Amino acid sequence: MAADNISFNVLKHVLVPEHHLLSEEEAEGILSQMGMTRDQLPKIRSGDAGVRVLESIHGPIAEGRVVCIVRKSETAQEFVAYRLVTKG
Repeated sequence: MAADNISFNVLKHVLVPEHHLLSEEEAEGILSQMGMTRDQLPKIRSGDAGVRVLESIHGPIAEGRVVCIVRKSETAQEFVAYRLVTKG
C-alpha cells in the first residue's frame, strides 16, 4: 500500500517532522558515531502514526529498527533525533 492511499498521511502535515527509516548500515554508523547502543535510544512504538506511514512505504518495520526524525528549528535550522522502534 502506497503512502498516498492512506486516508490521512500524517507525515504530510505541516506540524509533523520528517520521519526516515534508516537502513541497518546507516543505523550502525550513526550509533557508533554517537557512541551509543540501540537500547540507549529513545523509543517510538510501532503503532505510532509516523511509523505506520513508513510501513506503508517500506513494508513491515521490525522491532529494533531505527527511525530518524528531522525537526525544523528557528535557532538550529534543523534538529535530528533517532528513535528505536518497539512493540505497540
